[in-house]
Amino acid sequence: MFGYININRKELAAEAAKAYQAYYCGLCQKLKKSCGTKGQMLLNYDMTFLVVLLTGLYELGYEETAFTCPIHPTRKQTAWINEATEYAADMNVILACHNLEDDWRDGRAYTKKAFARAFVKDYERIRQRYPGQVAAVERYMKELTEAEAAEEENIDRIAGLTGEMTGEVFSWKQDEWAEELHCMGFYMGKFIYLMDAYEDLEKDKKHQAYNPFAKMVCEQESDFETFAKLLLTSMMSECAKSFERMPILLHADILRNVLYSGVWSRYEYIQLKKRKQERKKKGKPNGKSL
Repeated sequence: MFGYININRKELAAEAAKAYQAYYCGLCQKLKKSCGTKGQMLLNYDMTFLVVLLTGLYELGYEETAFTCPIHPTRKQTAWINEATEYAADMNVILACHNLEDDWRDGRAYTKKAFARAFVKDYERIRQRYPGQVAAVERYMKELTEAEAAEEENIDRIAGLTGEMTGEVFSWKQDEWAEELHCMGFYMGKFIYLMDAYEDLEKDKKHQAYNPFAKMVCEQESDFETFAKLLLTSMMSECAKSFERMPILLHADILRNVLYSGVWSRYEYIQLKKRKQERKKKGKPNGKSL
């Protein structure tokens, strides 16, 4: 369920984009330092958002380092690393391991199960450091697995399990901001789960796999699309409200870019694919009549 919390690069100023990239590279370097090269394979933009959010809220500084990236070897890259980077890297490992296990259960992907096992020692190290967050992730993942196996039809309940899990991950410290961070993470987690289900709906129907949207009965396809868009919009609206209640000035432009624009990048891509498929069915390639 990774890959939905991203920036809209076209709408982000050059300096802000540079800062975001530096935090992304910092997360990559921290994963490498704590887990080795295999840790870098877990890197995602979702956790980069968490780094920027916590850095902005707690007004953290950072250590700047230059490094050579094998993907971009022609010039040195810049990484910004701080306490939030270290925390996000650890949560990245925990969530990715459960995501790999989930993929194993869904499709018996042996390679993903084997990859998850490569992080056993790292997982236990992180559990010792953040017992509360790891226990919460394990609890909600267990409940989510059971609910999906029982084909839970209450969309709010099933999405809420991912929301609670994400809320616990967002609550870095037990302080005055814990409740608001949890609220923000809760709605973002629900958005992620619902967007993932929305994207996989046709594939899940084809393979007769569980999907919370599968049993919805709508007279027209447009009715379902309207419902899905309103539901997703409602989740991000509540998420943005929590963000706006926090006194964040540092990197607020990056965070607003993600919350108000970036998170919809995948949705817009899905709509584009659907329009292309519809044109193909009607025999109108590239939107033109034959």
